[in-house]
Amino acid sequence: MQIPCQKKVLSSDIATYLRRYNIWSCNYNTLNDNTMKAIWQNEVIAESDNTVVVENNHYFPPSSVKTTLLSPSKTHTHCPWKGDASYYDVNIHGKTNRDAAWYYPEPMKAAENIKGYIAFWKGVEVVQ
Repeated sequence: MQIPCQKKVLSSDIATYLRRYNIWSCNYNTLNDNTMKAIWQNEVIAESDNTVVVENNHYFPPSSVKTTLLSPSKTHTHCPWKGDASYYDVNIHGKTNRDAAWYYPEPMKAAENIKGYIAFWKGVEVVQ
């Protein structure tokens, strides 16, 4: 059984049920209650059991991220439905992974639930 995606926000009980029984039919904007970690250079950058999955990327709540390991980048990109993204460099053990993290400081309405949340790529492993 599949439940079609809707822009309407589901109650947490319904969303939990849909995730648990794997009947959420889209992966562009779902909740995740598994503990996820973002790791680079054997260092945990972020850890949370409250990430939001958008287009197969886990967005971590800002409070779950070790912001001392991040420095602002000058890079910005635009997504037609999420808005303008800003980037961070990840700095660990004297090494820099440029633009390895991004976030939406002022997302468009369709992505309001990831405002300020941080996602990772460029060799940063996101694991359960």
